[in-house]
Amino acid sequence: MNAIFKGLRPLDYVLAALATGGGVYLMHENMTYTGHGQGLVHPLSTTTAAMLPVFLAVTVPILWRRRNILAVIGVTLAALILHVVLFGWVTRCGVVLPLSFALAYAVARFARGRRDHLIGLAGILLFQVVTLTRDSSASLLGALPIAVAGGAIFYGIGRFVQVMVNKKAIKQARDEQPAPATVAA
Repeated sequence: MNAIFKGLRPLDYVLAALATGGGVYLMHENMTYTGHGQGLVHPLSTTTAAMLPVFLAVTVPILWRRRNILAVIGVTLAALILHVVLFGWVTRCGVVLPLSFALAYAVARFARGRRDHLIGLAGILLFQVVTLTRDSSASLLGALPIAVAGGAIFYGIGRFVQVMVNKKAIKQARDEQPAPATVAA
């Protein structure tokens, strides 16, 4: 069991706790909503409590973002698709879109190679589209430009941080090399 949590940092736990806490709150709001469609783009399909444990599979995987970001995106996307298929029109965007921003940052920081970056970003775009296709509080065409822009901003921040981390590592490696010996005449 400890191997599952090996290498995780405190910020990983904080990020997963925030996403999960937000997801619990949002699913609770979906389950107790009594407005009968008022203020929603589309009425809720269900108010069943079963949507909460399934939604946890969407939010918890970000805990392992440092290990394999593509696997995290794949599991998160699969869980989201399952949630949409099982429960239809409910509000998810309030948690899933910020989660997509965190995933975009994580792709920039932890994905290796151009191919992995492109696969990760394509997965995040699909994640956003799936979310907004069946979201009771936001329309696809109205919210997708904002979601894509947010993802791009967070990806850019992540790339900047990764470049700075790489520069610091190169400088540190140079500083640790012994000085070349000089030949006495």
